[in-house]
Order: sequence, then C-alpha cells, then structure tokens
Amino acid sequence: MSTSQDKNALYKKELRQQLIEARQNLTDRAARAALLQQVMRIWLVGRSDIVIGAYWPIKGEFDPLPALHRWKEDGELIERPEPRRIGLPVIDKVHKTLTFHAWYPGCPMEEDAYGIPKPKDTEIIVPTLLFVPCVGYGPGGYRLGYGGGFYDRTLASLQPRPFTVGLGYTHAYVDDLEPEPHDQPLDAILNDNGVVWPV
Repeated sequence: MSTSQDKNALYKKELRQQLIEARQNLTDRAARAALLQQVMRIWLVGRSDIVIGAYWPIKGEFDPLPALHRWKEDGELIERPEPRRIGLPVIDKVHKTLTFHAWYPGCPMEEDAYGIPKPKDTEIIVPTLLFVPCVGYGPGGYRLGYGGGFYDRTLASLQPRPFTVGLGYTHAYVDDLEPEPHDQPLDAILNDNGVVWPV
C-alpha cells in the first residue's frame, strides 16, 4: 500500500468515527428520520420494483423499514400478480458478501456474527432495488460505509446488479470524499432534504 493510500485509509477511519458519533448525538434525529421516511415513500411511488433489499439500522442509522412496510402494504391494495417483498442482509462468511432473506414485521430474527439482527430461516430473495446505509456520502454517488467492504463485494458480484440507493442524514455529506478503486458508486442518494444524487 502506498503512503497516499495509507493516509486515505487513516482519514476514512477517523472520518467514519466522527460521522457515527455525530449521528448518534443528533438532537433532532427523530424529526430528520420522519422527513427521510417521507422522502423515501414519495421516491418509491415511481418505482416498479417488487423485491427491495434494505438493512437493520445500527448505531443511530436511519430506519428504512417503516417506509418499506407501508410500501408493501400499499402494494397489497393494488392487484398485482406477485406480492411486494422486503429482504434484509445475511452475511456469507466464506465469500464476505451479503445475501438477502425475506423479512416481514414479526418474522423470527436471530443475531449474526456482528450482533446485528437477521431473518431466521426465511427464503433468499433477489432485490432489484437495494437501500444501502451511508455513514457518509459524497459527490458522484460514492458512500462511506463501515469499512468491511460487504456492499462493494456484493454489488460487484450480483447479476443483474440492483439499482442502489444510499440513505443518510444531511450531516453525513462529505465534500472531499475520495473513492477507492473498489468503491461502487450508488445510483441515487436520499437524505432528509430530498434527492441529493443524481443532482
């Protein structure tokens, strides 16, 4: 690894810690979350997807599941050949990628190796749209995650690649976020103010 790569890795590690701490200490997080729920629901109106992947929120992350549950319920009011479905990630320890297992409110859950709840014994589903949590995000649709590379590896391997949408709060925008060669840009980013990518 070159010195510039070392510096960038150290910068990202420190930035990640600062952004997570700032997010956990947001005094108006509930109000921001309510706004982002609304942004998400409006954004979903124009989509034809019936299988959407999301995530279980940790460390003060925005929770996408209430908006997705409403999206699923709204779909039940429309006569469709297939019901709308929601998937949550389960880590594949061997390949260090994610698969998505069906989730619904009240479904049995268990903790994964990182202590994050995941659906227990539900079937694997393949999302055409994937909501991705952002610790930070910057120009060009690039996100800063937790540093494990799970989403980048998953997106590089999924065929066809799902449409990817980052979710984060306005405080998480990083103007000078530099992507690394393995970073996969997101197709869209939503925050509590609306759509921030593409601009």
